[in-house]
Amino acid sequence: MQRVSPTLLVLLAIVSIQLGAGSATFLFPYIGAEGTVALRILLSAFLLALAARLSFQSLLQTFVQHWRLMVVFGACIAAMNLFFYMAIARIPLAAVVSIVFIGPLSVAVFSSQNIKQLGWVCLAGLGIVLLSPFSGSDLNTHGVVLALMAGTGWAMFIIIAARVGKQVEGNTGLVLGMSVAAIFMIPLVVPAVPELITHPWLFLACLGVALLSTALPFSFEFEALKRLSKRAYGVLVSIEPAVATVVGAVLLGERMGLQGIAAVGCIVIAAIGITVTTADD
Repeated sequence: MQRVSPTLLVLLAIVSIQLGAGSATFLFPYIGAEGTVALRILLSAFLLALAARLSFQSLLQTFVQHWRLMVVFGACIAAMNLFFYMAIARIPLAAVVSIVFIGPLSVAVFSSQNIKQLGWVCLAGLGIVLLSPFSGSDLNTHGVVLALMAGTGWAMFIIIAARVGKQVEGNTGLVLGMSVAAIFMIPLVVPAVPELITHPWLFLACLGVALLSTALPFSFEFEALKRLSKRAYGVLVSIEPAVATVVGAVLLGERMGLQGIAAVGCIVIAAIGITVTTADD
């Protein structure tokens, strides 16, 4: 993997995440959005713990020391993913990813306190307005609200993850956060158990979604960040709504229309602008 370009690794990670999200929608008719995301998080927690090779004793000791922070962190992960999956069950993937992106963009702007970025915020806001029912969009209002809630969860995740990174060494904080999120998700998995017993292939399908959504992109980005500047990484990640548009069209047959494409374009340009100006602060 070290021979692969870091730019290509980030792009592969982005595509992998969107393929994972798109593929997950095919499981919704069987175990619902809630059951799918719950099982995905449970499997992702297991895969991350396996990859981290941390002993149960060290994880337990770290959790006891920082249990309040870990519980809040896990709750953010659970909420962010739950609302995201519930949203893509109602509106196109590209629309959800675009709306959710408001979360990290807001964190970047408020942490920068650069008044010059107000224009980028307005541009991102225009994208959200174009996707909202207020502009005549036919998107499901409930889905838009859920996407906004997922974006709020992502913003909180970024803020709390920074604290976790300072207080907990290595990947231990992420493994514990995902594990706590998995515990929160157990009640949502229970209703799906009969369907999983009847159709064992659903478990394997969820494992594939977990690999695409968590294990593979985490590995790609971890390696890429060793050789890539924060600005370059931020600009690359900013194209995620555009990638979601392509994946939604090819994999799911979703069509955003000219207004939807314009909205995605506004948010992508705003994300790139905010990333570049923040890096210059």
